[in-house]
Amino acid sequence: MKIAVEGCCHGELDKIYETISYLEKKEGIKVDLLLCCGDFQAVRNEGDLKCMAVPAKYRTMQTFYKYYSGEKKAPILTIFIGGNHEASNHLQELSYGGWVAPNIYYLGYAGVIRYKGIRIGGISGIFKSHDYRRGHYEFPPYNPETLRSVYHVRNIEVFKLKQLRMPVDIFLSHDWPRGIYHHGPLEELLRKKKFFRQEVESNSLGSPAAAELLEHLQPTYWFSAHLHVKFAALKQHPPKPNAAPRVTKFLSLDKCLPYRQFLQIVDIPDRDGSSDDLEYDPEWLAILKATNDLQRTAPHPWNPPENNGLHERWDFTVSEDAMMKVVEQLSGELAIPDNFSCTVPPYDPSSPQYHAAPSYNGNPQTTELCATLGLTDLYTQAGQSGDRSGSQGGLTSEEVDTQSGDEPSDYPTDISGASNSFNPDEIIIEDEWEEEAGEEEPKSSADPKVPQGNSHTPGGMVLPPPKSQVSPIPMSPIMDLPPPCHSTPAVPRLAPINLESNDERFLKRTSDKVGDVESQTATTPRIKRRNQSIYASVEDDECDE
Repeated sequence: MKIAVEGCCHGELDKIYETISYLEKKEGIKVDLLLCCGDFQAVRNEGDLKCMAVPAKYRTMQTFYKYYSGEKKAPILTIFIGGNHEASNHLQELSYGGWVAPNIYYLGYAGVIRYKGIRIGGISGIFKSHDYRRGHYEFPPYNPETLRSVYHVRNIEVFKLKQLRMPVDIFLSHDWPRGIYHHGPLEELLRKKKFFRQEVESNSLGSPAAAELLEHLQPTYWFSAHLHVKFAALKQHPPKPNAAPRVTKFLSLDKCLPYRQFLQIVDIPDRDGSSDDLEYDPEWLAILKATNDLQRTAPHPWNPPENNGLHERWDFTVSEDAMMKVVEQLSGELAIPDNFSCTVPPYDPSSPQYHAAPSYNGNPQTTELCATLGLTDLYTQAGQSGDRSGSQGGLTSEEVDTQSGDEPSDYPTDISGASNSFNPDEIIIEDEWEEEAGEEEPKSSADPKVPQGNSHTPGGMVLPPPKSQVSPIPMSPIMDLPPPCHSTPAVPRLAPINLESNDERFLKRTSDKVGDVESQTATTPRIKRRNQSIYASVEDDECDE
């Protein structure tokens, strides 16, 4: 099964699908599934824009609304997690996951599903220590605090995922597991992102919650985004009792921009006898039922139960009988129902509603799942709660414009006790999505300085070889991408493509600029920033909120 993995989407659905479609026609292949690692931006209308924490100048509709309204349909089954730039009111409707548009599925705050026998899990949001122990209390209209806290990872989701005992094939997170950079080409990473060095040296870059999950789940593949750089690593896990040692192949990808390494195609062996439908995972649903009473919709700190003599129960792993009961409640049908419906009017370009207020609707998909399994609809409960601290002081349009920019990094966190580090690229970047393509062109895998025989990413980064061995698909080194209609400027140039291994290929968008060779291969992209002269030596874009 061929799976396309994409980093930060930033609403560029048209461009991503067009690129995959071109590759399919050019090389005679068929991509079965697209995985997006956050910042998806499922914006349905103008009201949703006010619930997305981005600088006002980037608050644009992009192209998702076309798929939501039915104007277009996703040509490939798409699964995604949330990041830190999302229409949070929309995703909150689907706390346990669900369809945001036909053929586009959101995994929820955390989730595990199956597709063609492959078990795929994920956790949405990014880690911030000050919100980690809170419940999901946020509800629109958001105030300046909840506009951001709504997408911060919570310990209850990590606790649920740690109850999993059956192997996970693929796991998605937006931010990186802390410490993963020690298992890949670190100096190559620091060459591209110089301001990571202090955080790397203090081991404070990345999410400690994701690192905890990586150690527990030990999936075959782990895909991330957020830091806007491509990086591959190989994590060798110590063996668990009565089990063989496992290895995780980690890959982080960039955002969808010209000359950025944002897309990778990976082959994973098919499993005979598996369903072609997207399916619920019985173990995960049983865990949701078992932990339902632990969920909170209050901002007060909460710690999960531990084996410390203070809790009657601390182990919420589920038995085979519990899984069978879930299957019975679903009438033996694990296929996720195709029950998408619009819950708010979609954006109409011919009649824009600039002053539309954010919607506060529940979602029939969540209502149906909660009724079937006896789960709590967290979004509805948060809205009905007497403690409306999550929504008091809702933002006016003017306040949204001034409050929705990026906030400082929380790395390092108070969990590690590391000293603070300063990342000058975490200030508000004036033109984050208008960077000029001036990065150094990656070396070909045929470069004599790059060792042969392994799977290589551009720039000499080594991607560990996967389990399956598939004959390489002939590809020309240059792809003629047609000039598509999409939300960023049209792409007039050609897009290089590198055959990275016999089963993993990398796609890269072309530059929006046409100029001399030197200007296209410079090592430092030109970025417009406040106080540009102070930060002239910093070579890349923001990496956190």
